[in-house]
Amino acid sequence: MDTNQNSQSLYQTIETDRARILSEWVQEQKGALSGHGSLNEKTLTDQCNLFLQHFIAASRDGNLADLATPEWQSVYKVLEDVSKSRSELGMTPSDTATFVLSFKKPLFAALAKANEGNAADLAAAVWDATVLLDKLGLYTVEVYIKTREAIILRQQEDMLELSTPVVSLADGILALPLIGTLDSARTQVVMESLLERIVATGSTMAIIDITGVPTVDTLVAQHLLKTVTAARLMGADCIISGIRPQIAQTIVHLGVELGNVATKATLASAFALALDRLNMAITRVKPKT
Repeated sequence: MDTNQNSQSLYQTIETDRARILSEWVQEQKGALSGHGSLNEKTLTDQCNLFLQHFIAASRDGNLADLATPEWQSVYKVLEDVSKSRSELGMTPSDTATFVLSFKKPLFAALAKANEGNAADLAAAVWDATVLLDKLGLYTVEVYIKTREAIILRQQEDMLELSTPVVSLADGILALPLIGTLDSARTQVVMESLLERIVATGSTMAIIDITGVPTVDTLVAQHLLKTVTAARLMGADCIISGIRPQIAQTIVHLGVELGNVATKATLASAFALALDRLNMAITRVKPKT
């Protein structure tokens, strides 16, 4: 039996026994995904029914070897939607691949029934169906991985934004407390956040507090200087606070030149310097008791 005949045989087998195949396929998935209550029987049935609809059309009008035809692209689109939805639900790659791989058992049973008494045709049909479904199963995993990577990247970007809050300490004075490692990607977020706030508030002083930065090496120092330079171009002077003894020694040892950037040991000291530069002061309105 050649590939075209296999395609017709596969199409005819599924078309003839579609209701039973669909029912058994849904039950196979329910057993495999019993721990995921968000995928109820109706959802599974709708997904499987849509897949069968396009799978039948592809195996009837196309072939089992060339999956670049429009008919098979429609099958891929269904798998893409299924993979994305399962990825977003937090399901595993195995759970996602199960959608296709669990189709084998009811399909092979139907092929055995259709090719009863003809072992050669049955073996050829099962082999071609296996190769085809394995390719489609691998595609679901590829889409799953890409979707998870996109979700992780988005979460990382959200965390970067949350970890770089720019707060207003007083009229014209901003503070940017940094916590964690300062790499190139985070520097870009830090710079954008600070510049946006400088423009929005018209501030002329910005305090970059690195108390929460565990280590400062040459690269981190360069990132800080880039941020300071960008802020100056927007009309704001910067003060770097949180210079601990260990960090001071490291900066000297590395030979890093901070230029004329003002540095302070604490955020409070930096804030006092910023107030002084703006001819501002904080006064106590009531005597201390």
